[in-house]
Amino acid sequence: MDLILVDTGYWLALELSRDQNHTTAIEHWRSLTGNLPRLVATSYIFDEVVTFFNSRGYHDKAVQVGNWLLHSPSVHMVHVDEALFFAGWTYFQQRQDKSYSLTDCISFVIMEQLKINTAFTFDQHFTQAGFEQEPHLR
Repeated sequence: MDLILVDTGYWLALELSRDQNHTTAIEHWRSLTGNLPRLVATSYIFDEVVTFFNSRGYHDKAVQVGNWLLHSPSVHMVHVDEALFFAGWTYFQQRQDKSYSLTDCISFVIMEQLKINTAFTFDQHFTQAGFEQEPHLR
């Protein structure tokens, strides 16, 4: 199976039972059991996930999820360096008609560079940017 980018919202939906997409994320994740693709995340996605938990008083959860992301053999972490940052910033500036976040734009650049067609996400911006989105929303 090809590389798959996993966006912040998907990681959060897996971990948060109160998230509106939790059930869908869990069902989707379970459907991958035994056939987990190579997952890609960026250091900006990592930052968003651990900051989300920590800023809500769940420091232990932030550390647990952060360590899993950093040490899982299934997750390839792409660290945002200066070149990637500026490529994402250029992408951001060129899409003034969109409400993409800088993190999204950096993800889109990585997806283009690594020829990733699909993202595990609940963010419609990925579809808007021309990528496939899983799980498909009902």
